[in-house]
Amino acid sequence: MSVLVGKKAPSFKTDAVINGNQIVENFSLDQYLGKKYVLFYFYPADFTFVCPTEILAFQEKIADFEKRNVAVVGCSVDSAFSHWKWLQSELKEGGIKGVKYPIVADLSKTISENYDVLAGYYDYDDDDQIIFNGTPQAYRGLFLIDKQGIVRHQLVNDMPLGRSVDEALRMIDALQYFEENGEVCPANWKKGDKALKPTQEGISEYLSH
Repeated sequence: MSVLVGKKAPSFKTDAVINGNQIVENFSLDQYLGKKYVLFYFYPADFTFVCPTEILAFQEKIADFEKRNVAVVGCSVDSAFSHWKWLQSELKEGGIKGVKYPIVADLSKTISENYDVLAGYYDYDDDDQIIFNGTPQAYRGLFLIDKQGIVRHQLVNDMPLGRSVDEALRMIDALQYFEENGEVCPANWKKGDKALKPTQEGISEYLSH
């Protein structure tokens, strides 16, 4: 598994559904450079079980991301048409109607490959035909990207394991606190807690409290 932290987030242009009902072409995270942080996450597939709980949980907290100047963007290997259909489906029918943030289509699986969350790989069989080994879906990868386009945090869960939206918000708070104050955030830090100066004196002061 590649570690992208500290590196430029892989760029892409692809179809996406925005505002819950509009398919757009050439969607790119580059539109946020210099303007917003990005919380970019992958989920395995549309019309599944754990995935809608995560997608809807991010939507429920979307105001918390927006006030932190963070754009939330989801992605799976499904087509934009599949995303659109799922977004039109009522919650009681297993749909995700009401989700407004962008959902990216990675039908070619190249975005998942570039972020190294694809659960498998392409190979050749004995007849030199391309085959796929593994599951042609993405693991539950999550990437926090700063306004310069640098990945500052990543998390990858196996497919059965849903993520914590509150933890994603905590990591955003920690990054923004460090950027604004120059103090680093210790274990279990959350907004409002004391941080520490990155010096031996700062560590000693923190531990003495």
